[in-house]
Formats: sequence, structure tokens, C-alpha cells
Amino acid sequence: MSELRAINLGQIINGINRGPTPVRILWQEEESLAFVARGRKHRSEFHIDPSDEVMYMLKGDMELHYVTAEGERKVAVIREGEIIHCPAGIPHSPRFSPDAFVLVLERKRRTGEQDRFLWFCEQCDSPLYETSRRVSDYHEDPVSRAYEEFYSVEARRTCSRCGHVTPRPNP
Repeated sequence: MSELRAINLGQIINGINRGPTPVRILWQEEESLAFVARGRKHRSEFHIDPSDEVMYMLKGDMELHYVTAEGERKVAVIREGEIIHCPAGIPHSPRFSPDAFVLVLERKRRTGEQDRFLWFCEQCDSPLYETSRRVSDYHEDPVSRAYEEFYSVEARRTCSRCGHVTPRPNP
């Protein structure tokens, strides 16, 4: 067994602020995964996890957009110091500013499990694009890879129902 060590979340936040990546993995073990994430500008996709997810707002507030089993869109507000449980399979979109930070606890993905990422048209709410991937290592930043895939091709951002083109976010 390895030596147990405590992690200073303030130091983690400072490190993320100084670096280029919005996520710092705290651990990635056989049964659990923990990371701290900084908010992203223009977060727009809905993520569907194959496992439950627990989010604790370390700094700032979050609007957690989600879709119910009946297809209804809702928003849960998580304030600094609050925690929320998001069950597996719930499409959710954590939206919070780049100066806010969340601690996320999940079960590491099992063989064959896929994470799904969905985008909807900003104008008519029709599905725009969906991608899935096997997330075996969170160091690969799967959310950023999904964003690159979506924004790199205009046809993926173009609504087949109303013709609206989702613009690329400005850096």
C-alpha cells in the first residue's frame, strides 16, 4: 500500500490558475476518480456519464443545466460550499465562470463504458451533434477533445432543422 497523503485544494486551484489546462487530476484509481476543474467560457455540451458524479463547489457558483427523464430542461444552482449528486445517465452541462472551481468525484470507467457528449441548437433546441468516447485516462481531458471535434467542422455546428450555425467561441 502507498503512503496516504492529504491534498491542499488551495494549492491545486493556484496551480490550475497558472497553467494552461482547466483540469487537475487528484487521483485516478481502480474504483474512484477525483479532479478539480476550472469553469470554461461557452460551455455548451451536455455530458452523460456512465456512473454517478458528485460535484462540490470550491469557489464560485455553478448553474448545472440538466435534462430530466421526461425530456424537460432544468437548472440546479450550486453555490460555493454546496455539493450535488448527479446520477448516472442524466444529461448535464455544468456552467460556471473561469474564476470558479469544482471538485468532482466519480467512479472510474469500466471496460466498455462510454461517455457521451451532446450539443443542441441554440435557436430551436434540436439535437445538433453527439459523440461518445471511452474515457480511460482523464489526463487526456475528454471534454476538451469533444469540444475540438464539435467546433472543428461547421456541419456539426449547423442545425438541420432551422439552419442556425453555432459560432465558435472566441478565445
